[in-house]
Amino acid sequence: MNIRTQCESARAAARRWARATTAEKNGALELIAQALRVEAAAVAETNRRDLEAGAAAGLTEALLDRLRLDAARVLELASAVEKIRTLPDPVGSRGATRRSEAGLLIARQRVPLGVIAMIYEARPGVTVDAAALCLKSGNAVVLRGGKEARHTNEHLGRILQRAISEVGLAADAVQIIAPGERDEIRELVSLTGLLDLVIPRGGTGLIRFVTEHARVPVIQHYMGVCHLFLDRGCDAEMALALTLNGKVSRPGVCNALECLLVDAVDAERLLPPLGAALLDAGVELRACERSHALLPGAHRAEESDFGAEFLAKILAVRVVDGLEGALEHIARFGSGHTEAICTDSHHRAQRFLREVDASCVLVNASTRFNDGGQLGLGAEIGISTSKLHAYGPMGLESLTSEKWVVLGEGQIRTS
Repeated sequence: MNIRTQCESARAAARRWARATTAEKNGALELIAQALRVEAAAVAETNRRDLEAGAAAGLTEALLDRLRLDAARVLELASAVEKIRTLPDPVGSRGATRRSEAGLLIARQRVPLGVIAMIYEARPGVTVDAAALCLKSGNAVVLRGGKEARHTNEHLGRILQRAISEVGLAADAVQIIAPGERDEIRELVSLTGLLDLVIPRGGTGLIRFVTEHARVPVIQHYMGVCHLFLDRGCDAEMALALTLNGKVSRPGVCNALECLLVDAVDAERLLPPLGAALLDAGVELRACERSHALLPGAHRAEESDFGAEFLAKILAVRVVDGLEGALEHIARFGSGHTEAICTDSHHRAQRFLREVDASCVLVNASTRFNDGGQLGLGAEIGISTSKLHAYGPMGLESLTSEKWVVLGEGQIRTS
């Protein structure tokens, strides 16, 4: 089928899913999780083919890490689907009801968005997470992954559609679009009337291309230029733990730490041991003029290093003049993704929370916690750096909208 035909099929299936019961949706998710567990080794073997092709094509280690879907990660996906199954169904839920002067009962009720298109690179796990979240929230989903994960995505798509069919629901609610050229993306994002929302996840070039050519609403899941600010007087052991976890645990993901900010008052105490530990962990340090002397073995930073998403074991370091300096730096170079502070000051922590503009702001915790699973969403369809209509990890509620419902007893308007 061509892209338009697939989207037409998704639109027809979306109408069926919008009225599916919670039990029906949960049944499909249960079968998906079971199938993933049974086929974990087979999916991993399929993924190995994509990994080998990616390595031969010269993909970076960060991209290969995002592409990798070994058996353990497949089992994690199954657990995420099971978690989504247990979450409350947002469809049909109502907020507070009020009575108007005319005696009408007025409330707002959650409804599915309709058909959601995901355009993404390298991350085959998105195929499962996005499908599970869309199905539970009563939506159909069109999944256009990158060519580097083609075989893995096709395999996962078969698992998803088979499980949906087994419970008697419309399997066309999940559409796997074969990767191709950018002209095909342009066609996809122009399908007004068939798609209700487009979510691009990937590099800057992909997101800009989608945003520039879309005729359908777009929520950007932009790059993660994540900062950690070490406040004066902060605990040195905590600072070390948060820095290492943020940078080293998985440097190729969007919530990884990319820039360390340190209060000038405490730079001499904090930076030397931090620098030694980071170098021991294989991290390349790119230090500003004020921090370079305190970090033996570090490279001198270029201005372009600040605001960069390295997605590798590279960390920019800058000494700033207190909280004010940190806030100014983040406002200039942050991407609205994740920002953290390490501090023992309640006042400065609250100011950081209040003034930093990012989808997730943390106090004394690793940037790696900005994740749908970690924040109780079961999984995420992505981390929105837009503000309309969602900001941060998008779970079930973010994949619904609200309509007004009005209950009357024959009232008519007289003015």
